[in-house]
Amino acid sequence: MPVVTRFGPAPTGYLHLGHVLNAMYVWDSARRDPGGTVLLRIEDHDRQRSRSIYEAAIVEDLDWLGFVADAPLVRQSERNAIYEDALESLRRLGLVYACECSRSDFEGHRYPGTCRDRHLREQPGLGLRVRLDDSVVRFDDLRLGTQTQQPFAQCGDVLVRDRDGNWTYQFAVTVDDWAQSVNLVIRGEDLLDSTGRQILLARLLGRTEPPAFLHHPLLMKSPTQKLSKSDGDTGIRDLRAKGWTAEQVISSLAHLRFAT
Repeated sequence: MPVVTRFGPAPTGYLHLGHVLNAMYVWDSARRDPGGTVLLRIEDHDRQRSRSIYEAAIVEDLDWLGFVADAPLVRQSERNAIYEDALESLRRLGLVYACECSRSDFEGHRYPGTCRDRHLREQPGLGLRVRLDDSVVRFDDLRLGTQTQQPFAQCGDVLVRDRDGNWTYQFAVTVDDWAQSVNLVIRGEDLLDSTGRQILLARLLGRTEPPAFLHHPLLMKSPTQKLSKSDGDTGIRDLRAKGWTAEQVISSLAHLRFAT
């Protein structure tokens, strides 16, 4: 089948070089396939942090760099009904429960199951989690090879809607990738650990054949620290203001595309 992949920036800041590296992988992979398609998805599920000014700047910078999607952009903030339907399918399986915990209530990244059997009533101000079993998930990363993950041991039951009513990244992208027929997910290596739980979530929703995954190297500003928009690292807006051309931005990163 032709490649269908996606670029999914969050409009919580301006586009930076790390995003451009990801875009290079995404568009290059799609353009290598004669029928390849790139979708542009604005991942604005976090309503408190997303800003329309950032979305407009991201779209403008992508166009300036020559990254043109093959379909109109999609916003997660406009897909609430799709997420509600997916949640209801999990609810019918008896997998959804309300949770009043916040990150500060437990240590590390694994949710300890505090509210799993409390039978709290779903209401505003409470999050929603999905029960996971202890399944082992195996998949082949197109760059890193065979991977084995046990999502329940990694993270516990997955949060799908937070206490502010926002759909979570893990849930929204899993639903969207299936709904949009994405069959190749390309993203940074920092998201590798998310893969098993997304495959498992998709399986619970009814997706029997998961997408292929490719996790590329991260663009680092030091041996231990990746570029981050939250840290104000070099943004495309800044480079444009300094007189850089789109070709200079792309060529400055080109040698990293297939780094191992």
